Amino acid sequence: MLVLKYIMRGYLSLRYFFHKITRTGSFGKDRAETIPSPRKTPQNALKNALFRHHVKQFHESSCSVASVVCVVNAILEKTNALNLRPITQQQILEKVRTAHWKERMGANGYKGRRGLPLEVLSQVVTESLNAYGIHYKSTEFVRARGKKESHPIRQRLLSRLEQFETQGNCLIIAHFDQGCFIRDLNIPHISPVGGFDPVTQRVTLLDVDPSLPLPYRISFDTFYKGISTNYNHVFKPFGYGRGGYVYIQL
Repeated sequence: MLVLKYIMRGYLSLRYFFHKITRTGSFGKDRAETIPSPRKTPQNALKNALFRHHVKQFHESSCSVASVVCVVNAILEKTNALNLRPITQQQILEKVRTAHWKERMGANGYKGRRGLPLEVLSQVVTESLNAYGIHYKSTEFVRARGKKESHPIRQRLLSRLEQFETQGNCLIIAHFDQGCFIRDLNIPHISPVGGFDPVTQRVTLLDVDPSLPLPYRISFDTFYKGISTNYNHVFKPFGYGRGGYVYIQL
C-alpha cells in the first residue's frame, strides 16, 4: 500500500505540473476568485451561520469533519439549539462513530483507508444530524455524471443551489476534485457550499483547507466539473468512485 501511495503522489504531481505548464485546469482562465469579506444576507440566517461556523480541517484527511461540524453548528444556531460553545471537530468524532469515522481520521486510517468517499460521507452526515437531535426532512447523496447523463443532474443542482441561496432551507456539501478549483493536486476533497449567485451562476465554496484563508467563488460549470470527477482510475483502491454532493433538506 505504501508503494501505491508513492506512485499516486508521483502521478498527481506530474498532472499538476502538466496543468501548470499548459495553463489548463485551475491554471486556466476560469479560476477561483477569493472573497475578502462575505456579504451578510439578513433574509438567510442559515447562510450567515455557515460563514460564522466555517472551520479548517485539523489534518490532511479530515475535510469531512470540518465540513460536517460546520453544517451541524449552523443548523443548531439557526434553530436556537446551539449551546454557548459550538461543537468541535474532536467532539463530533467521539459522538458519531458511523463508518469508523474517527478511525479513518487516524494516521493509518481504517483498514488502510483515510477520508470519506461520497456514500460514506452521506451516512456520516445523516448520523450526525440524528446524533444532535436535528430535525430534517431528508438527506440524499447525488453522484454527478459525465456529459451524456449530466443535464438532469445539473438542472436539479442549479435549482437546489438557488433554493439554498434564496430560501435558506437546505444545505449542500460538495465532494470534489480540489485541483479543479484551486492550484493544488487533483485529490478528493469535501467542503460546504456557502452561496450561489443566480444571475452570474457562481458558486461560493467554504473550503476547509487550512492553506486557503478565505472562501472563494467559481463558475457553475467549473463547480460541476469538479464534483463530476471520476476518482476510480487513481483512488479506487481506497474506496473512491465519482464525486458529487450531499443534499440536506430541512
